[in-house]
Amino acid sequence: MAVAVADEAALAAKFAVMRPFLDERAWRAYLGTEADALGFGGIAAVARASGASETTVAAGLAEARDPAARAVLAPGRSRRPGAGRPKAEDRQPGLTQTLDGLLEEGRRGDPMSAVTWNILSLRDISRQMRLRGFTCSKDVIARLMHAGGYSLQGMSRVLEGKQHEDRDLQFGNINADIARALDEGEPVISVDGKKKEPLGAYGRAGRTWQPGGDPVKVRSHDFKGKDTVTICPYGIYDIAANRGFVSVGTSCDTAAFAVNAIRRWWQQEGQSRYPRATRLLVTCDAGGANDWRSHLWKDQLALLAGQTGLRIEVMHFPPGTSKWNKIEHRLFCHITRTWRGRPLMTAAGAVAGIAATVTGQGLKCTAVLDDGDYPKGLKVPPARVKELEERHLDRDRFHGEWNYALLPVPRPAPDPAPEPDPAPAGPDPALLAALAALAGIDLPALTAAVAVPWQAAREQRLHLARGHPRTRGGITGGFKLTLAAIITITACHHRLGMTYQLLGDLLGLDHSGISRPAAWITPLLEPHGITRDYRRGRISTPAQLREHAAAAGITFPGQPATPDPAPAHHDTPGTAK
Repeated sequence: MAVAVADEAALAAKFAVMRPFLDERAWRAYLGTEADALGFGGIAAVARASGASETTVAAGLAEARDPAARAVLAPGRSRRPGAGRPKAEDRQPGLTQTLDGLLEEGRRGDPMSAVTWNILSLRDISRQMRLRGFTCSKDVIARLMHAGGYSLQGMSRVLEGKQHEDRDLQFGNINADIARALDEGEPVISVDGKKKEPLGAYGRAGRTWQPGGDPVKVRSHDFKGKDTVTICPYGIYDIAANRGFVSVGTSCDTAAFAVNAIRRWWQQEGQSRYPRATRLLVTCDAGGANDWRSHLWKDQLALLAGQTGLRIEVMHFPPGTSKWNKIEHRLFCHITRTWRGRPLMTAAGAVAGIAATVTGQGLKCTAVLDDGDYPKGLKVPPARVKELEERHLDRDRFHGEWNYALLPVPRPAPDPAPEPDPAPAGPDPALLAALAALAGIDLPALTAAVAVPWQAAREQRLHLARGHPRTRGGITGGFKLTLAAIITITACHHRLGMTYQLLGDLLGLDHSGISRPAAWITPLLEPHGITRDYRRGRISTPAQLREHAAAAGITFPGQPATPDPAPAHHDTPGTAK
């Protein structure tokens, strides 16, 4: 007989209560017992009330009636072996081999490693498999890849790049000096600048507890406006006391700002915590405001050493190892946690967030606002740099560029160096005038005519040949040749055949310092009739010069410094070669 609708409703309520407590096998057997109790039409009625198929209810009925049917299933199994949908790799021969070949094209990692990964996504791999004639979903691909040793992973930041050969030795030195200072009760601080942060409704990483559906609203983009204020936190971590001190600046992250943060820490906390301190050990990285190459950093520390009376010892971590600085994982990470999920609207709010930073290990923080102006680009004069090296700096023998101390009392100033001899003013004007007259040129007029093209040619020559910023240089002899001197030398060489050696002896210069300028100006003098013409002979000795000058009625001021050489056969002016 047919089962009444009310009875089916009662069955449905019963099944809804029992289903969560039964596994697949027990559920199937329970449905069979209910169908057996209902008699004719019971299988269909139970199927409608439970939502299971009639095949499942019939299988449960058979297992309930026949003990032999129950014995087919091993303990712990819900279905007989081989039941259920066959796996994709079993239905499609060659699927696994084709997948391995496809994955090999995008494989990454060490071939000997047990864990590898692939650059293709699951959907990309499934699409490529369909093109090869196989049907498999991304879930099947994921299962087969896991079985093949693949896993879904992120990147691991463990590669350090090029390392300095003395990296570990410097780490050992820093560790030993910190232990020694702590044993002696001297203050040891780790300093560094934290990442700059814009003030305003800018998003930040992390999550905070909020009422459901009411997140903190921030800008959709992090582009900074022209009026956006950026804060520069600079931190000091007291290693012995486990205390943090952060100076929040609104100007620039410069060495002057960094040293002023250390000064404020000492004034507000350090001198009261270490009243008997005689030295201060500062550990920091090798870049930023506390760069080991910065003269301003050392200059400001020298001033601080004089103000506090402390010997300030600085130890830099090798380049590329700033993450080993204690302040990174003892202070800054906890400040980032305090700031998470909330925009920094004002500098005062940022300071309050830092001051609220605490940990279960006892870390506490002090934060102050530094609204002073610290312009970039300040240069320490060379004289001050020299004074720092001679009187204020005490460099260690092992990597003195990383390990040095600023003395509270400078060393005595060294004796002043003797005044250098005054540089020669240049060639004697009277001598140049006599040589110009002997060469037959109007020196003032020729100088005025050649000045502009000479300067233009000089700038072009330097621009093509320099290849680097302009450097100091000049002619051998202590002074630069004037344009009038270059013209006179060139005219005497070309018209009278005077050698560069003789001209150099007359002017007190080396001959190599006058031959090149003469070669450069020769093209500019050729339009004025000054060309090379040695047919009348060459003047190579002072005696020949005096003889030629006497014939022309010209008297030279003084006498040439170079004595006459031994007589030799030579050409004289007026005789043809």
